[in-house]
Amino acid sequence: MTTHLTDENFEKEINGTDKLVLVDFYADWCGPCKTLGPILEKIAEEMKDSLVLLKANVDNTPQNAGKFGVEKIPTIVLFKGGKVISGFVGLVPEQAIKEWIKNASENPTTNIDEIIERYDNYAKSNGFRLNPNRKVVEGIVNGLLANEKKHGKRYCPCRRVTGNAEEDSKIICPCIFHKDELEKDGHCFCNLYVK
Repeated sequence: MTTHLTDENFEKEINGTDKLVLVDFYADWCGPCKTLGPILEKIAEEMKDSLVLLKANVDNTPQNAGKFGVEKIPTIVLFKGGKVISGFVGLVPEQAIKEWIKNASENPTTNIDEIIERYDNYAKSNGFRLNPNRKVVEGIVNGLLANEKKHGKRYCPCRRVTGNAEEDSKIICPCIFHKDELEKDGHCFCNLYVK
């Protein structure tokens, strides 16, 4: 059975188990969320001995959606011991999600702080800054690391990896689009960098 989160029960549910916790930030009006939901439920059932699925309707959990930097849905966040270990945004195939969970749970000890410091230094040297929301940055970095494990490169987790090496080289973080997006929108597509 899937538990539905509110801002009031969020922390208690995230910290209330020894298992991995998969939080699905969604909305009833979101088409991709409706497609992804049953996939996550199937995975959670198959992995019920090691994984708990929690659903967070962003309309009912505005504080926690903000806390974890949810700007696009569906956003999926994986917790271990109450801490974020990885995340992704958008509709992802079932097998890719299973591999992502396996990789993230087996390798949660990557030194995120060192990676974040490198991205922060890059931002400063180019006249912009890293997103001030640490949870957003950690989620993006975990997505980059998941892509590195799966595809061999730190592809932007908010963009589609095509399998065409020449095309995909454009989305290795920092991607070739980020400076134009910062100029136009005040942030890059995935919100790692902001003005």
